[in-house]
Amino acid sequence: MAESGEGLGTVPEHERILQEIESTDTACVGPTLRSVYDDQPNAHKKFMEKLDACIRNHDKEIEKMCNFHHQGFVDAITELLKVRADAEKLKVQVTDTNRRFQDAGKEVIVQTEDIIRCRIQQRNITTVVEKLQLCLPVLEMYSKLKEQMSAKRYYSALKTMEQLENVYFPRVSQYRFCQLMVENLPKLREDIKEISMSDLKDFLESIRKHSDKIGETAMKQGDEEAFENYYRKQRKKQARLVLQPQSNMGYGFPVNRLFDLLFEIRDQYNETLLKKWAGVFRDIFEEDNYSPIPIVNEEEYKIVISKFPFQDPDLEKQSFPKKFPMSQSVPHIYIQVKEFIYASLKFSESLHRSSTEIDDMLRKSTNLLLTRTLCSCLLNLIRKPHIGLTELVQIIINTTHLEQACKYLEDFITNITNISQETVHTTRLYGLSTFKDARHAAEGEIYTKLNQKIDEFVQLADYDWTMSEPDGRASGYLMDLINFLRSIFQVFTHLPGKVAQTACMSACQHLSTSLMQMLLDSELKQISMGAVQQFNLDVIQCELFASSEPVPGFQGDTLQLAFIDLRQLLDLFMVWDWSTYLADYGQPASKYLRVNPNTALTLLEKMKDTSKKNNIFAQFRKNDRDKQKLIETVVKQLRSLVNGMSQHT
Repeated sequence: MAESGEGLGTVPEHERILQEIESTDTACVGPTLRSVYDDQPNAHKKFMEKLDACIRNHDKEIEKMCNFHHQGFVDAITELLKVRADAEKLKVQVTDTNRRFQDAGKEVIVQTEDIIRCRIQQRNITTVVEKLQLCLPVLEMYSKLKEQMSAKRYYSALKTMEQLENVYFPRVSQYRFCQLMVENLPKLREDIKEISMSDLKDFLESIRKHSDKIGETAMKQGDEEAFENYYRKQRKKQARLVLQPQSNMGYGFPVNRLFDLLFEIRDQYNETLLKKWAGVFRDIFEEDNYSPIPIVNEEEYKIVISKFPFQDPDLEKQSFPKKFPMSQSVPHIYIQVKEFIYASLKFSESLHRSSTEIDDMLRKSTNLLLTRTLCSCLLNLIRKPHIGLTELVQIIINTTHLEQACKYLEDFITNITNISQETVHTTRLYGLSTFKDARHAAEGEIYTKLNQKIDEFVQLADYDWTMSEPDGRASGYLMDLINFLRSIFQVFTHLPGKVAQTACMSACQHLSTSLMQMLLDSELKQISMGAVQQFNLDVIQCELFASSEPVPGFQGDTLQLAFIDLRQLLDLFMVWDWSTYLADYGQPASKYLRVNPNTALTLLEKMKDTSKKNNIFAQFRKNDRDKQKLIETVVKQLRSLVNGMSQHT
């Protein structure tokens, strides 16, 4: 009994020990097992039996779990076997797709390589064109030298050689053909020297052959002594002329009058060129669409850049398609100015003047082209009736870019004449003042046309001046006008800031003046309070438009101040605050400081009709009679105020 009682007491303890072994960390198992040996003598054996039983129970649970999940494992293996076939098909498809991609990519690679080769060829062609443009003047001058040699114009040929050596050869000295030309010049000089000497000898020899006969004939026909004296005197004069030639003679003959004539011809030639280019400029302006130049790819971009020196890093970073800010007329005008310089140069360089004089001639001629011809064409264009606001905005943008291009025209002339712009006597181009004048004219025309457009909208106003109640919304003509102003000021964003701001302020002031004149029109005899309220709704829309900053750059409520006179006048009539107005009139802090008594009196008299037939206040209600009396009282007070002002004046 003692053993069985001892065994019963030990079983719960063994279960506790087994739970600790299963649930505790391995580091704590030692003390737990030690407690088995520290108990009763047979406790170890019984614990081992208990442990075996526990192990068998766990084995059974594991076997149950494996049996439970076995079917799922088998199903998973079956699914994998099915997927293997699909995976094989997918692998074949991927391999085939990859092969087809590789085959298609070969054509793309070939086309890409062709494009790269084309781009390289285009770049090389552009470089060749630039170098040829630099070399062409040299080749033309050398060809001219050959023609002069063939025509036996040796003096002109020597002058041409001098220009080649001093002006043209230094620009292309790195090219081999230039070296060959340089090496050939001494030989040409030697040829000229030999030919001149040969001609002189032939001339002297022919004189020697015939001098005996000439002398004999002369001796027989006039007095011998007189002839000898005359001959000696003439030879002495000729010797002095040869030994001491005047500074203003070629071959010993005066040529000043000839050069004066050539200069007069040159002036007439320049006048002819100016007339011709005036027609060219007019044609360019007529053909222009006055829209920014669109470009869809790099090739078109380079074509425009090759014609006109335009630099804008922001535009270069933009992706295609994009637009140049100027219109087509700008590069065309720039090209034609260069053509004019070439045409003027062809005549000037034949005068055998120095490079400095030719440079001065070209710059003066170009200044005449810009300040007289081009400026006149621009002003005539600006004043044409069919040129609208959008076109005027584009013209202002165009003149800005043409003005910036003047420095490149100066560099162009410098490259031709090889005279630095830093030279003291170098004439500068007056493009700055030319295009500034045209821009000011275009700006003034913008303000005028904008005000005319506002007048056209205001003429569409159709107020019912006798309405009893307002419509509750702004008038249609005014909303159309505001929408038009919003759209046109969007176009003005490309203008210089002050121009857009001035145009916006001018438009708001003109609109405010037009609305005020509408109220004070002498033909308007009667205005109801409902009409005033309707008019107030329209002015509120004008103020909202001004506060929406249609053109950036205004400080605070600067633009809203354009409507301040209307606002204070309408507030006075809407609130009917005549006591405050009359009491504070003339004070700097007056609430209605901008309301003129004459204006208030004129409007108030329109609201007070003396005829009983049309009197809007002549009703049977007491409030209407009281308001009529109040109006009459205020009219009397305003008349007194106006009369006092006139007497004081």
